[in-house]
Amino acid sequence: MIRKIPTLNFLSNLTLVLLVLALTSFAVEPAKDQEIIARITANIFVKDHYRQHLLDDEISEQLFYEYFKTLDPSRLYLTQEDIKRFEKYKLELDDMLLNGDVTFAFEVYDHLLKRAEDCRRYSEEVIKGKLDFTVDENYMVDRSKEKWPAGLDEQKELWRLKIKNDILYFRLMERAEKEKAEEAKDKAGSTKPEKEPVEKWNRGTPEERMLKRLSNNIRYLKDNDSSDILEQYLTAFANVYDPHSVYMSQRTVEDFNIQMKLSLVGIGATLSMEDGYTKIINIIQGGPADIDGRLKPDDRIIAVAQDEAEPVDVVDMPLSKVVNLIRGKKDTVVRLTILKGEKGIHAIPELISLTRDTVKLTEQEAKGEIKKMKMPDGSEKKIGVLVLPSFYFDFEGATHGNNDFKSSTNDVRKIITGFKKDKVDGILLDMRSNGGGSLFEAITLTGLFIKKGPVVQVKNPNGSVDVKNDPDKGIFYDGPLAVMVNRLSASAAEIFAGAIKDYGRGILIGDSHTHGKGTVQTIYDLDNFLRHYGLKSSAGAIRITTSKFYRINGESTQNKGIKPDIAFPSYTDCMDIGEEFLEHSLPWDTITPVKYEAYSDMQKCIPALEAKSIERRKNEVGFKILSSNIERFRKIKEQKSVTLNEQKRWELYKEEKKLSEQQWALMRIDNPMDEDVVEENAVKKKDGEKIATEEGIKIDGKYKKDKKPANDLFLDESAKILCDFIGLAPPEDTAALAK
Repeated sequence: MIRKIPTLNFLSNLTLVLLVLALTSFAVEPAKDQEIIARITANIFVKDHYRQHLLDDEISEQLFYEYFKTLDPSRLYLTQEDIKRFEKYKLELDDMLLNGDVTFAFEVYDHLLKRAEDCRRYSEEVIKGKLDFTVDENYMVDRSKEKWPAGLDEQKELWRLKIKNDILYFRLMERAEKEKAEEAKDKAGSTKPEKEPVEKWNRGTPEERMLKRLSNNIRYLKDNDSSDILEQYLTAFANVYDPHSVYMSQRTVEDFNIQMKLSLVGIGATLSMEDGYTKIINIIQGGPADIDGRLKPDDRIIAVAQDEAEPVDVVDMPLSKVVNLIRGKKDTVVRLTILKGEKGIHAIPELISLTRDTVKLTEQEAKGEIKKMKMPDGSEKKIGVLVLPSFYFDFEGATHGNNDFKSSTNDVRKIITGFKKDKVDGILLDMRSNGGGSLFEAITLTGLFIKKGPVVQVKNPNGSVDVKNDPDKGIFYDGPLAVMVNRLSASAAEIFAGAIKDYGRGILIGDSHTHGKGTVQTIYDLDNFLRHYGLKSSAGAIRITTSKFYRINGESTQNKGIKPDIAFPSYTDCMDIGEEFLEHSLPWDTITPVKYEAYSDMQKCIPALEAKSIERRKNEVGFKILSSNIERFRKIKEQKSVTLNEQKRWELYKEEKKLSEQQWALMRIDNPMDEDVVEENAVKKKDGEKIATEEGIKIDGKYKKDKKPANDLFLDESAKILCDFIGLAPPEDTAALAK
């Protein structure tokens, strides 16, 4: 019997299971139980995956190329000649999998390791030769969309440029560290900024560090066994059906279970592997990275150090190994060397120290506070700001009859009760970066804001559609409502946002659209299948997409997500974040709408609200700077290659740094955070009395550490939009706007 465990949290699919370049020693062969696992996995996908696609030549050809892309995402280790060598398998992989034959996976793996050794030897020759950083050459950093080199000559030239670029990273980092140390000396007379630990080891020259990186990469590749090879191959197969379906080895299952229990001690960030780099996908609220404030989505980790120990280079290291380096005991320090995503391909490595801690469940709970808003006429309105980082549900407490069990709906109800006592004029529900969670909670939370009716439709592989209704026939809050979302709002969060929009129950505010994760995954434990064959070894598990979400208006939340009523300019709109950027993602489509009654035609008031918001943002210094930064960031993201001329690269870094500091200073002066730095919010900029720097605010010789931004521009403007909405009718009629 299959043990099925439904899961909606989209963030979980981004961690640990995306293993890249995991090679092993020569001539590794699959074990008998692994052949059975492959056959079982193939048959389950044919039978139970939402696509209901037979395992045929079309899937076989897609798997052929998907496996090569999985092993060599940067198109560095293999050539087109290498791939042609295996073309005899291109249309045979479907039949082979159904028969449990994974010969192709192991043969390609073995060949890849040999080619990696060849690339290492050639790279060592390049490093030991003389590299000229004064000539004008360019290197394409992101090669994920490029073709594999035609042959060995083209591959060697590619590696020569790559090695030169990697060594240049080390050289520029040393220059930046030296400059930072000199700046710290200049400040020492008035204040001493926080320093990173003094290095107690010899890092070596950039060339020596590069040689060590190459040696480590080969060692990581050889360390993997047949279980790792099988996981890579079956995950490539699963990804052909859709990007959220994977095969997990027993080791990965254990890691996954740790994450689901929220007992992991680390930095509080969701990671993925992209083109050999460990990339930050999301910062978990309440975790060390969130509290520190420096690490951001799209940043890349290139080295990890334990407190004062020597950093370990993690470029091209499998994600599971990187995660294990970042994990550690509570209250210990981990140092990350990162490339800031906002600085694009010209970024110079920076060092961030974080103290590990447990991301407690309480940090993911709903929280509320009242924000007092001054209106143009001098009056004041009270807005209840409710932050919901995830949809959670204490299953054990609920099944044991505890009426006060922990859940997002119960907690939100309590917070709203407090808001009612304080007589708030409206509620602003912040669901930015809410990655999802319990489907049931998304339904019951929606029920707090509607009287009754359908909330979401779920379509199954056989074409049947289940309509999920609000189980509570009453409405708990009928006042003015606004909901904030962004591109990291996904899954259950999108179900809630879609329902609020369809019912015309509130204003949706945020990025151009939400994440677009509109599918449901089910975990199948494969151990019972092996027992059926008389084997007792651990088989791991598969996560397979089995259902798809649709709004009550018939539109899918998949791929396109939910479009807000009012959109703000956003960095994430310039990033490849969202379902639309995932290869093989299921398409957006529609089904028959269900019958429901909207509370109001919210769209009638949106144009006026949007016009007011746009006018305010035109005159808001923070939004002016934000728009300028986003445009600069967009141009940076469009650049695909970097110069290998050291002086030109350094000048680009200095120019970017200067512009960033100037704009940051203007932002801080316009919106000081601390009472110590507030002086009628009019700080002199020309006489030198008050100077804003990236490390903090220096006023009249006093240094105030400040890593966090002064305020939340988006939240402030969203509250103003809600106030505008409330002002569309007299106070006694505001509830009618939502009915």
